[in-house]
Amino acid sequence: MNLFRASLRCRVVGAGLALLLACAARAQPLEAPNVVVIGPQRVTSGQPTPAALRDLGLRGFQAVIYLAPFSMPDAVKDEPEILQRQGIEFIHIPIPFGRPEEAHARAVSAALAGLAGKKVLVHCQVNMRASSMVFLHRVLAEREDPAQAYAAVAAVWSPQGPWMALIRDQLQKNGIAFEPY
Repeated sequence: MNLFRASLRCRVVGAGLALLLACAARAQPLEAPNVVVIGPQRVTSGQPTPAALRDLGLRGFQAVIYLAPFSMPDAVKDEPEILQRQGIEFIHIPIPFGRPEEAHARAVSAALAGLAGKKVLVHCQVNMRASSMVFLHRVLAEREDPAQAYAAVAAVWSPQGPWMALIRDQLQKNGIAFEPY
């Protein structure tokens, strides 16, 4: 739906200014690299712009899980405060890119399970950490088909090195026969 049609639809139903702004925000793509919509309640992406973070409440997001350290050059240092002002829950699980561990995967999965029923954005800087960790949660905890869940990872990157090792190890430990391509 384009912005004009979303705006027109809001006006037709007699929406107020706040609802009109919310409809306009939802009609625009999220300003972040490598946005992947997993479903109506879950999105992964790279680092959203400060403006995009300020609009997340209008987009219906209720929680954000950030997976990169705040020491990253393009991290938005005041992201927790931006989200708090909108009533959006913020969870920070910093994962060193070169050293992802099973404990990180468990922490992300526990956070996602705790946010069940809420609209959640899981992001890092480029959507490599986020897409991989959400894949593991979808397959291990939610028992989704690995090939279908992996499509969201493949839309962003092809995991290498420690990321591929982590994915393969977790699948094997959980008895899931799937070879990420």
